[in-house]
Amino acid sequence: MRALDHAPLGRTGWRLVTQTMIDDFARAAGDSQWIHVDVERARRGPFGAPIAHGYLLLSVVPILLKELLVVTDSVRGVNYGIDRVRFTTPVPVDSCVALDASVSHVRDVTDHGVIYAVEFNLQLRGSARPAVVGRTLYGVYADADPPVQL
Repeated sequence: MRALDHAPLGRTGWRLVTQTMIDDFARAAGDSQWIHVDVERARRGPFGAPIAHGYLLLSVVPILLKELLVVTDSVRGVNYGIDRVRFTTPVPVDSCVALDASVSHVRDVTDHGVIYAVEFNLQLRGSARPAVVGRTLYGVYADADPPVQL
């Protein structure tokens, strides 16, 4: 993993953002604001169509990241956090997004682990601006049974 410190990972394939994804996320998150789920009203609204929730788009990042980076020498991995994230462009329903990413930092941690940071841009097809930009953190560990911390 340390060999990836400051390594560009490239770009994923395009992923379609559907109304079904938006509706499912709205139910799970309890965010049924009309700009996301009321198709007719959203067509008359400021974006001309329903738009994806920012947090839905953020949840797509680790899914797409698997196209660029697969850690094979760990027994467990965790989301460690988010250093920053910005939702810079609305993503209308039936748009496509792709992930540009690089590993920006790798550091050893206790319990036989590594924390690594991924800088990313979630690109919106046809837009000069990315939809989401940020830096997420992930932990991977080689041990199967971490010590219990009290």
